[in-house]
Amino acid sequence: MTQLTNMGNAVVAQTLRSRIAELTRNPSTRTVLVGVTAVALTPVVLPLVRPLLKSTIKSGVLVYEKAKGAIAETAEMVADVAAEARAEAHGLTTLPATESTSQES
Repeated sequence: MTQLTNMGNAVVAQTLRSRIAELTRNPSTRTVLVGVTAVALTPVVLPLVRPLLKSTIKSGVLVYEKAKGAIAETAEMVADVAAEARAEAHGLTTLPATESTSQES
C-alpha cells in the first residue's frame, strides 16, 4: 500500500512539474509570475534599498532646482538682450548708467 502511495505521489509530482513547465513557456504566465514575485519581495527589499532610493531622489530634486534657477537666469538675460535690441531698432539709445549722488546741505 505504501508503495502505491509513493507511486501516486511521484505521478502527481511529475504531472505538476510538466504543468508548471508548460505554463512557464507562455509569455503571459511569465509576466504574471514576475509581477507576483515583485509584489511578494517588495516588503523585504524596500527597507534595504530605501536609503539608496532616498539619496537618488534627493539628488534628482537638487539637480532640478539648480536647472530651474539656471533657466530662469538665462530667460532674464535673453529678455534683457531682446529689450536692448528693440530699443536700438526703434532708434532709441541707451543712456550710460550714471550714479546720482545726493548732496545734503
